[in-house]
Amino acid sequence: MKYTTCLILGLFNFWRKDLLLDSKKPPAARRTFATLNKHIMARSKRSQAFLQFGLFCGILLFANILASAFYTHLDLTEEKRFTLTRPTRELLKGLKDRIYVQVLLEGEFPAGFKRLQTATRDMLNDFRAVSGYIDYQFDDPNQGTLEDVNERRKALAEQGIVPVNLRVADQGQRSQRLIYPVAVVHYGNRRVVVKLLENESPSLNPEVVINNSVSLLEYKFANAIKKILTPERLPILFTKGHGELDRLQTSDLERTLNQFYDTDRITLDSLVQLRPQDCALLIVAKPLTEFSEKDKFKIDQYLMQGGRVLWLIDRLNADLDSMRHTGHFVPSDYPLNLEDMLFKYGARIQPDLVLDLECSRIPLATGQMGNAPQMELFPWYYHPTVLPTGNHPIVKNLDRVELRFCSSIDTIRTKTPVKKTRLLTSSRYSRLQFSPIDLNFEILRYDPDPAKFDKGMQTVGLLLEGIFPSNYENRVSAEMQAGLQQLGLTFRAESEPTRMLVISDGDVAANFVRDAAKKEWLPLGYNRFENSTYANKDLMLNAIEYLIDPTGVIEARTKEVKLRLLDTVKAKKEQVLWRVLNIGVPLVFLGVFGWFFNWRRKRRYAL
Repeated sequence: MKYTTCLILGLFNFWRKDLLLDSKKPPAARRTFATLNKHIMARSKRSQAFLQFGLFCGILLFANILASAFYTHLDLTEEKRFTLTRPTRELLKGLKDRIYVQVLLEGEFPAGFKRLQTATRDMLNDFRAVSGYIDYQFDDPNQGTLEDVNERRKALAEQGIVPVNLRVADQGQRSQRLIYPVAVVHYGNRRVVVKLLENESPSLNPEVVINNSVSLLEYKFANAIKKILTPERLPILFTKGHGELDRLQTSDLERTLNQFYDTDRITLDSLVQLRPQDCALLIVAKPLTEFSEKDKFKIDQYLMQGGRVLWLIDRLNADLDSMRHTGHFVPSDYPLNLEDMLFKYGARIQPDLVLDLECSRIPLATGQMGNAPQMELFPWYYHPTVLPTGNHPIVKNLDRVELRFCSSIDTIRTKTPVKKTRLLTSSRYSRLQFSPIDLNFEILRYDPDPAKFDKGMQTVGLLLEGIFPSNYENRVSAEMQAGLQQLGLTFRAESEPTRMLVISDGDVAANFVRDAAKKEWLPLGYNRFENSTYANKDLMLNAIEYLIDPTGVIEARTKEVKLRLLDTVKAKKEQVLWRVLNIGVPLVFLGVFGWFFNWRRKRRYAL
């Protein structure tokens, strides 16, 4: 219809031009046609305007329908914060059934925490854009009557979900609110709880805590989906028989691992061979006695087949409880007989202790109040609280980790290509004490002299990746070769590409045991003296996941969201200027544009 109307108007326009230009027509006829032409021109412009407006509305409606059906965006950020990593996209594309995510983040929050809420919704939209099997819903646990809220909180507490009191600074003002920064991923009858908020450390700015939490959203959701979909439970084995940490000391770590892995203890003497198919990761956690050559050979050949090992080694037998009885203690070397193996693989734990001004505190009696001693907390330099600063997935955005009587680690050149990455280091205010050492509390009587803590950052956690040479290369006799052949085994002098992690503190994976008889223990990383929690557990979980599968969704931990904070002092000082620029300038521009538009319209259409 609209095309027919345009054709008729076009033909009539051609005809009226002929009438107007025909000088043989009488003046009265030409005036009549001129008047008619003016009306037709006005009507034609109105028709074109209505047609253009209708076409614009149609395009706008179509664009909205298309946008509601497809979610996409163009990531122009420098750090590509809105682009999912390749392992995450592959994981989502492989979904075959519905996954439901319940986010307990609905409601009104402070400005800083609102950012985490928005980022969580955007991340789930990104997930749903890749896979239509992702569904989510935001719920407010604090909505309803007081009885409903209390009942809901009790039910959440039974599931291990507890609220936090978030403190957010905005323009110099602090606000607090009891919230649940938690999401629950459901798949069939399985569920995984995702903690959206990182550990709120007093040493970090609240905006930094929120920023770290936003940076890890993709990793946390992808990791939860991966674990909830994985039917196979890989075995993780702890060695025993050499005084290693017992089950009670690793209860918190194993309880978390048992959600997705099978953990157990093995005695190397009872095995003929240890294979990667039977052990996804071997953990040597704080051994105290000597390893026999047979046990070392089994670990070596397990590594040569591509096995992964987590070494948590104490070089010296320093212990705080031993000092409390006598006030001093002289630690000695543990006779582990592992030095040659680690040396061959590229690491050497030195017989020293690392002292750091950035450390945790211990209670000491400073006086007597009645019949009870008066206790006070003092910084204990032998318990460094290291803050990882690297970009490696294991330690990216990780809070401080508490170590106890750790030693420095040197890197050694290896025969085969081995990549060495320093994951944990002390602060630049560190010093070393070499064995023999007389440990005592006299060091706390005086204020520390920073000039003596001048040894810089000391390596206390080292990741080794690559092809490792065997510790028994050129050491296997013909008789031993024949014995291996009878057992159907083959000696390997060089490993498959694999990896191991060496940490010079066995207690990094040990939770405090409150009562061994009642099997009561505190969470891993919890410091009972300071009433604070360090990131020891997160470090262990990240390390275990990376050692088992370095190409998985843990790659998302390396994503960085740069925090560009507003200079509040400068903003208050120049607030009038910026208000004028943000409010006055647009109004002036709008006035100038309106005047110019009316002037041009009058000039163009004036008769």
